[in-house]
Amino acid sequence: MLLGCIGDDFTGSSDLANTLAKGGMRVTQYSGVPDAPAQDHVQAGVVALKSRSIAPEEAVAQSLGALDWLRAQGCEQFFFKYCSTFDSTPEGNIGPVADALAKALGAHKVIVCPAFPGTGRSIYQGHLFVNDTLLSESGMRNHPLTPMTDADIRRWLTPQSRYSVGHVTAADVFAGAEAIASALQREHEAGHRHIVVDAIRDEDLTEIGRAAKGLPLITGGSGVALGLPSNFGCVAAPAPWQAQDGKCVALSGSCSIATRAQVAYHAARHPAREIIAGDVIEGRIGAAEIVEWLSAQEGIPLAYSSADPDVVRAVQEDYGRERSAAAIESLFADVARLVVEAGVTRVLPAGGETSGAVVEGLGLRALEIGPEIDPGVPALRAGPDLALALKSGNFGAENYFEKAAAVLGGEA
Repeated sequence: MLLGCIGDDFTGSSDLANTLAKGGMRVTQYSGVPDAPAQDHVQAGVVALKSRSIAPEEAVAQSLGALDWLRAQGCEQFFFKYCSTFDSTPEGNIGPVADALAKALGAHKVIVCPAFPGTGRSIYQGHLFVNDTLLSESGMRNHPLTPMTDADIRRWLTPQSRYSVGHVTAADVFAGAEAIASALQREHEAGHRHIVVDAIRDEDLTEIGRAAKGLPLITGGSGVALGLPSNFGCVAAPAPWQAQDGKCVALSGSCSIATRAQVAYHAARHPAREIIAGDVIEGRIGAAEIVEWLSAQEGIPLAYSSADPDVVRAVQEDYGRERSAAAIESLFADVARLVVEAGVTRVLPAGGETSGAVVEGLGLRALEIGPEIDPGVPALRAGPDLALALKSGNFGAENYFEKAAAVLGGEA
């Protein structure tokens, strides 16, 4: 294995795996730290953790466990993947995990770059934008678990990290890989260990990737991985895919603006059933009832708990944030397990927490990476008769669920 990657959630990990696979690397995504060596053909291993919103000390422990396994596979470079919206509170996990990995690897010029222009995420003057809007003014300010109230990544990361945070400007990035490498050295000599790097275009990310050749540790969204495969001599090639027929269902727990629009679009064209969080928490509805309904529908039925921020806040006030989230995640895990037992062969979870719950509910350990459905979302093969796609809440076109079903079925 050449490149070892650690993702803080399942959708982000498949996003990264998708980028590396498109770049020509042979990639396998693992659910949690494997208990056996990787297969010989794997060039990039992505260990997907569910560590984004847990206690920092537990996130660090899990990440170091993943690092130990990846080092044992012979990896030459390591990548810590977090969301392109830098999901984390000031007391969050990105800084502590990056600190621990940097210390373990002796890394002193650690790139911090969550940019992903293909999905509208860019960094300019150290600030993260969603299209033309500062992150702190986007829908992420209402995220139920990791509300973002400051778009300055340097300022947001500083209270999380024990190390000083530097910055490589867009002017350096536009000058190419050599200029970026010189700027990283300049920031290192100024006493900074974590270094936020501006990126506006895919070309910027490619140059950042070239400048990262030989660095022990890189951190960021999947976009900065665009330039990494060529550093290992890989050439871009389409990912192979065996079409999966059979029944398809969609499960959405994301409350992002993008997913709520996808839910509305899909509900106007296919069977859709809303899951009320209070009904789940108080035991008025369970997985068996949802599965019975999904199984009886034609087309691509959708069960969703996606709601607008005011509704989410009201539920959290009534029941508590952790209890509310745990109840919905547990429901989706049980629903996924039961629908697959009932013969469903294509599953489309939407949202990081929902996708993590589905993967855990199905007991999936390794996923083969297939073709891209939408930027950041690949088709995934989980077994001979099971395919799925793990979508971050903010990703995907309005007709995402229809597109995903078609790609998994080999119809697109």
